[in-house]
Amino acid sequence: MTIDSIKDGVVIDHIKSGKAMDIYKFLNLEHTDCQVAIIKNASSKKLGKKDIIKIASDVQIDLDVLGYIDPDITVNIIRDGILAEKKHLELPKKITDVIMCKNPRCITTTEQGISHVFKLTDADSRVYRCMYCEAKAE
Repeated sequence: MTIDSIKDGVVIDHIKSGKAMDIYKFLNLEHTDCQVAIIKNASSKKLGKKDIIKIASDVQIDLDVLGYIDPDITVNIIRDGILAEKKHLELPKKITDVIMCKNPRCITTTEQGISHVFKLTDADSRVYRCMYCEAKAE
């Protein structure tokens, strides 16, 4: 299978196999008006199999969302058909409105309009806790 290169845009690479659709939804790519290619189960020396997302537009990508999903993802910025920038991600210290608190007594559940804010409490285990009630993210 051959997938054309893009002239200007973003390539999200080294996605764990099967996670591309999660990223597509988290980044709201269904609402973009540009071409998006999702390549699933591509061969990878590093991962065995991987997913890739190619976006044929210079869209803003929320790196914190990608870092939360998988900090091993790389984001490549393409300009004039050339790799202009390569971003390596890491777990964000804090994420806002990416996941929702499951605690029924949390203020984010009982009050409208409050952002769901989670902070990284254990980087080795990738544990995030609600900033308001300390409930562990699931």
